[in-house]
Amino acid sequence: MSTQIFDYIIVGAGSAGCVLANRLTRDPNNRVLLLEAGGVDRNVWIKIPAGVPRVVSHPALTWGYTSDEEPGLNGRKIIWPRGRTLGGSSSINGHVYMRGNAADYDAWQGLGNPGWAWNDVLPYFKRSECHFQGASDLHGGEGELHVSPLLEPHRASAAFVEAAAGIGIPRNDDFNGIAQEGVGYLQFTIHKGLRDSAAAAFLRPVRHRSNLTVVTGALAQNVILEGKRAVGIGYLERGHRQEARARQVILSGGTINSPQLLMLSGIGPAQHLMSLGIDVKQALPGVGRNLQDHIYAHALASVDPSFSINKLIASNWRMIPDVLRYVVSRRGLLTSAAAQVGLFMRSGHHTNVADLQVQMRPFSMISKSGMYKADPAPAVTASCTLLRPYSVGSVSLRSKDPKDPPKMVANYLTDERDLQPLIEGLRVIRRIFNESPFREHFRGELLPGSQFQTDDELTGYLRENAQSMYHPVGTCRMGTDDDAVVDPELRVRGIAGLRVVDASIMPRIPSGNTNAPTIMIAEKAADIILAEQRTPRTQVGARIASS
Repeated sequence: MSTQIFDYIIVGAGSAGCVLANRLTRDPNNRVLLLEAGGVDRNVWIKIPAGVPRVVSHPALTWGYTSDEEPGLNGRKIIWPRGRTLGGSSSINGHVYMRGNAADYDAWQGLGNPGWAWNDVLPYFKRSECHFQGASDLHGGEGELHVSPLLEPHRASAAFVEAAAGIGIPRNDDFNGIAQEGVGYLQFTIHKGLRDSAAAAFLRPVRHRSNLTVVTGALAQNVILEGKRAVGIGYLERGHRQEARARQVILSGGTINSPQLLMLSGIGPAQHLMSLGIDVKQALPGVGRNLQDHIYAHALASVDPSFSINKLIASNWRMIPDVLRYVVSRRGLLTSAAAQVGLFMRSGHHTNVADLQVQMRPFSMISKSGMYKADPAPAVTASCTLLRPYSVGSVSLRSKDPKDPPKMVANYLTDERDLQPLIEGLRVIRRIFNESPFREHFRGELLPGSQFQTDDELTGYLRENAQSMYHPVGTCRMGTDDDAVVDPELRVRGIAGLRVVDASIMPRIPSGNTNAPTIMIAEKAADIILAEQRTPRTQVGARIASS
């Protein structure tokens, strides 16, 4: 077994890892190893925007994770698709580009994380973005990640927007603009009819760099420690143990895999590690805790056939014209992401920022398992998401075998405060379904159904039907208190040469989809790392010793 030497090892080629690999290798003197447990992102359905239902549960492209029994959801186990390929979850997600609310990041700073307020992170959002309207005070125009508009809104989507405006919800043409609240069309990470994943935007253009080594099919087993310093990674490649060493190790495996790898390496809650026979190298009780996720509930409307694409997508032969159009022009139905319409609103007078997000799709493809299945009956879906959940869960180890999926429970709806906003959101969707011009095509409510009217009845519906929006964050929380896992510069507390850079460092979940914030985190982390690299080593040592 030969040992390779690098300056930086990045574990995980997802949204954060691809950005880090790009930014750190700009300096030709930095030798970077990027490890990815999955394979190369060659699957054609990754590229085609409408291919989400074919990749989100693909056994070769995802980890196949399922939560443990969720006590707040009547003991149901919830499927959690996480990408296992170059690009990570950005290669299987629904393409939505959403930053969240400025107040989210101001709150991060308020929790003890200087440098993470909105005005601090906005430049990093802009750096990576190539917005279809060009550069502005709030958008970037020259970044690698292309952000595009909805090119061909379905007539049901247009009617939903008009109906929402009809009940007093303001129009919003840019949820990443000055204001978040309102209703309008979403923006997507799609470029010229193809998915613009983190791998496509940030990694593929720099694969030729001689100072970048990318290894796929590499399952990380442990961080190699010498005393209180990380010096490398042990990983399995084609069944054989390999080791690589570096002056800095960066974990970018995501909210599930990063805390798993820390715990497998002896970094985490001491009693939990000892119970599995793992030597405790650094007791950090916060590793795996603070798990937060967006939970959402579906409302389905039966509509006349012209108001749904169900019949079309449920039949291969009916899709032939759209397939041909896509091949010729990269336009048409295959360029459409899952959701078309977004709506942000407050559930009541008790909140001063939006706490609900609705996404509307001109089709119905849901099941109790949370995975997609085409339905030939004409219907549309409007899903209500709780943006600011109080319920918090955890990730822990089942065993010390790296191949064993960890134990995950989000504790959805175990905090009673999470119920009423979702109930109010479902009622608003009902009002929209019954407002002109949508109501002229509305044929009845399929879900929740007319039998669910009272708060208690809708609570029962939520516990039996609510699903994950696949936005887990927070298990390696950033902060300065004793339960924080990383400091505001994303260094693992008590271990030199080790950082976590991914969605797991978020102290609170942002108010929207999480891919864009994860990319922002990696942009900012790259600056922090490169600035530290330029600092004289005596100063670096002093900073590490004081952390």
